[in-house]
Amino acid sequence: MLGNLIGGFITIVVGVSLIGPIADDIYVARRGIEGNVTTNVTGAAGTILGLTTLFFSLGIMSAGVALTVGGLRNAGIM
Repeated sequence: MLGNLIGGFITIVVGVSLIGPIADDIYVARRGIEGNVTTNVTGAAGTILGLTTLFFSLGIMSAGVALTVGGLRNAGIM
C-alpha cells in the first residue's frame, strides 16, 4: 500500500516538473525559435500539437490517481 502511494506521488511530482519543458518545446515546434516564424504545422496538426501539453497533464494525473487508488484498494480502504 505505502509503495503504491509513494509511487503515485513520485509520478505526479516528476510529471509536473516535466510540463514546463514540454510546453516550451511544443511552443518552439509551433512558432519557431524566435516565436514569430511560421512553420508548416497548420490546421488539425497544429491543433493537436497545441493540445499535447493537456494530454500529457491528463496522463500524468490519471497515472498518479490510478496508482494511489490501487494502493488504497489493496489496503482495503476503498
